[in-house]
This record gives sequence, structure tokens and C-alpha cells, in this order.
Amino acid sequence: MKKYLIFIVFLGLSFKAVHGYDELAEVEQVFRSENIEGTFIAASANGEMRKVFNRERSVIRFSPASTFKVLNTLIALKLELVSLGETAFQWDGNDRGVLAWNKNHSLRSAFKVSCVWCYQKTAREIGVSMYASELRAASYGNQVVNTPVDLFWLNGALKISASEQIDFLMRLVNNTLPFTQSHLKTLKEIMLVEQTDDYSLYAKSGWTGSALATGWYLGYIETSRDSVVFAMNMVMHDVEQAPLRKKMVIESLQALKLI
Repeated sequence: MKKYLIFIVFLGLSFKAVHGYDELAEVEQVFRSENIEGTFIAASANGEMRKVFNRERSVIRFSPASTFKVLNTLIALKLELVSLGETAFQWDGNDRGVLAWNKNHSLRSAFKVSCVWCYQKTAREIGVSMYASELRAASYGNQVVNTPVDLFWLNGALKISASEQIDFLMRLVNNTLPFTQSHLKTLKEIMLVEQTDDYSLYAKSGWTGSALATGWYLGYIETSRDSVVFAMNMVMHDVEQAPLRKKMVIESLQALKLI
């Protein structure tokens, strides 16, 4: 009888592993409510707490899409290609298909509206060799850079897992990435999304497009108690699903009573 019970428990654990579920039943419900396939990780900046939903997916690498703008911004600041408080990107008048992109941009506004052409311009100035060096220094994902240099974070060459994003974000929050404190401070300023009485939210979204079908929302929250980093990715086929990225994160953080 005892062996039988052990076998049943083993089957239950195996089922969870196969289907990607782990101990975060509260977060599972958040994803189920919207019929979303994805993963979510939250970790305290001091490393004492780490909670993972869908552990299997959390270690699979995907294209970072526009979440790469977090590291990309730091590289551009380091090389003095951009700075805060001035027009960093001059629009050439060509329609880029997104109304918010069709104008001049500061670094802050380019980051906020995720202006692809803005960062592509900077990428061509940075070049493959410099990117390769900076990705190694930051231990970012698979560290693959290829040509054209203004597409590698969008076309699937560069890949990173949610788990690796968490490690990267922890170094950002703890100011241990290989960049100056001034540059880290500037990045954090432009990552600020909202402030409430309970927390400040710093984040970046991303979408690979329907071909690669991966949506991202990652960053960190600051409360009076702690700083918590988070990373979420999900299967995302359509731009209409974009609001769900932030929704999944906020509701997951609430379900875990982290905000």
C-alpha cells in the first residue's frame, strides 16, 4: 500500500512537470483565467526569495525583442551615442507603421514607445564587434550577434530565457552590471512606468511579432519592504494581446502578495 501511494505521488509530480505547473497555484490561476501559456518568475533583489511558475518554460530561450532595449540603452549610454534630456533620434519623415514612432524622439520617449527605428539607428553605430563584447560582459542570454546588426535581437539570433532575464535584472537592481552608476541610474529613470502608494513599477515590454509569437514583460518593483525583480513571457500571436503582458505580471504579483 505504501509503495502504491508513493507511486501515485510520483505520477502527480510527473504530471506537473510535463504540463509546466509547479507550486504557484495562485499564478497558475492567473494564466488560466486568460487561457495564456507562459511563465512567470519573481525574485527578491537580495536573492532570498525566488518563485517560478512553469519552471520548464522558464529556462527556454526566446528572442528578447524590445526587452533588449534595457541592455541596449546601457550600451548606447556607455558609448555616448545618446544622453538623457535631449533629442537623441531625428525622424527622417518615413512612415514606420506606428504613429508614435513617426516623430523625433528623446531617449526617454524612444524607450517608452519602444521605437524600433531609433534603436536600430544606434545599433548600426555600435556594430557587431562591440555588441559581442558587451553581451559577453553582461552574460546576456546566448550572446549571439549576427548581421544585419540592427535585427539580431528581433529575428531570433539572440535568445534569452526568463530565468536569465531575472539574473540580469538582479544585477541591474543591485548595480553590479558592468556600467557606471550614472548610466544605471539613467536607465532606471526611463524604466519607471508607474508609482502608487504601495509600489513603484519599472518595466519593459516586448513582442517578437506573430512569426516567433513571444510576448515579454519584465522589470522590478520597489516597495517599502523590498525590491522584487520579475520576468514573464507568453505565447503571443496577435498585437491585440499586448495589454495581457502587464496584466499577467501585476495580477501574478498580487496573487503572491508581493504588491
